[in-house]
Amino acid sequence: MPTVEQAFSCVRVCQMLSNLYQPIYIFRYDLTFKTVFILARNQNDEELQIVIFPNGLWRFIDDETRL
Repeated sequence: MPTVEQAFSCVRVCQMLSNLYQPIYIFRYDLTFKTVFILARNQNDEELQIVIFPNGLWRFIDDETRL
């Protein structure tokens, strides 16, 4: 179950994505790592990958890096 901090961050991140007209394709809570993963993509197939940690902090994931 996501933490309260994660829930608030999820709302903020999803709102930012929607303000930028970025469709959200995947929204997933990972029980093993206790993180939320969001994948958004625009019409040019450019992806934004975001991970939200239990403390509510979030960051973009670069295709070249790993968690």
